[in-house]
Amino acid sequence: MYDYLIVGAGFAGSVAAERLAAGFGKRVLIVDKRPHIGGNAYDEYDDQGLLIHKYGPHIFHTNSKDVFDYLSRFTAWRPYQHRVLASVDGQLFPIPINLDTVNRLYGLSLTSFELEAWFASKAEAIPEPRTSEDVIVGKVGRELYEKFFRNYTRKQWALDPSELDAQVTARVPVRTNRDDRYFTDTYQVMPRQGYTRMFQRMLSHPNITIVLNTDYRDIQREVQYGEMIYTGPVDEYFDYRFGRLPYRSLEFRFETIRQPVYQPAAVINYPNEYPYTRVTEFKYLTGQEHGSTSLVYEYPQAEGDPYYPVPRPENAERYKHYEALAAVTPGVHFVGRLATYKYYNMDQVVAQSLSLCSKLTGKRRQELVEVPHNGHGTVGGRRVHG
Repeated sequence: MYDYLIVGAGFAGSVAAERLAAGFGKRVLIVDKRPHIGGNAYDEYDDQGLLIHKYGPHIFHTNSKDVFDYLSRFTAWRPYQHRVLASVDGQLFPIPINLDTVNRLYGLSLTSFELEAWFASKAEAIPEPRTSEDVIVGKVGRELYEKFFRNYTRKQWALDPSELDAQVTARVPVRTNRDDRYFTDTYQVMPRQGYTRMFQRMLSHPNITIVLNTDYRDIQREVQYGEMIYTGPVDEYFDYRFGRLPYRSLEFRFETIRQPVYQPAAVINYPNEYPYTRVTEFKYLTGQEHGSTSLVYEYPQAEGDPYYPVPRPENAERYKHYEALAAVTPGVHFVGRLATYKYYNMDQVVAQSLSLCSKLTGKRRQELVEVPHNGHGTVGGRRVHG
């Protein structure tokens, strides 16, 4: 008899399992279709001994001290500030667009104050930005939009930015200084031994049982449990009653180069040429020392594992029907990206899962995260020590 059946061993499910088991003595069964824990954050060593992220780069950043302190129980950290370059007109420029991007692209020598006025002279007046095109054109004008954003977005979503909600490009800032960091959060770090090792420690409590390579529906009737925490696609849970919620997927193509470093930044975006959107070199992220290096090329596609909810008004409207149904489904709690049809960052998923546990236990989140972990458990049929 389990107190909770948790569907999915990514951040949402693993955080919930750990807190309920360690903090409140609950017996938890966590089930995942994949052959591993960690969800899309799973990393592993390839045949050459290089640590890679199997489902594309995952860079941890947060402004939440609670989230950072909580995860710090399960990993030491490596400081890491992410930088991205974009390939435009045969050259590499900092992205997000900043002072250096504009000066180098146009052969100017503007100051930060002058750049603000320069952007204003290029921007189009759009009182109420509704689309992703509106957001960028309203900030920096049409030429920079065409060079850096339009085709990248078309490749990523198979839709023109004029067909996508404003939130897509609103995530990317535009700067008037020389700050070339992709994120500006207080905490910018990577797990020192990788994400998988962090998840192993998180799920090592003796009250947690993990079943991998298994669809929860195949064992649901054979298992006695009190309540369910569901982190999979919400439309799938309800057998697509209101139709499918659209997602974009990715194909990852890995390449090993027999030299220590290959490209001048961790990620290079390709907004215009080539069918892939970006290329990541993992050693920047992991800090690993190795004679070879590993790259991954990302090719957006319509079919495959669901990664990105497609942000359009009709999809948001369809999700509202599922959201209403989820709210009145007794004994089932929906948490995480897929279950709430939102493109959350990793720290946001952790925070959402902690908030759910707070609700289930009646404890404030601060009290909840202070409870110690303690213990070793079984992961995938073998004992893993924290």
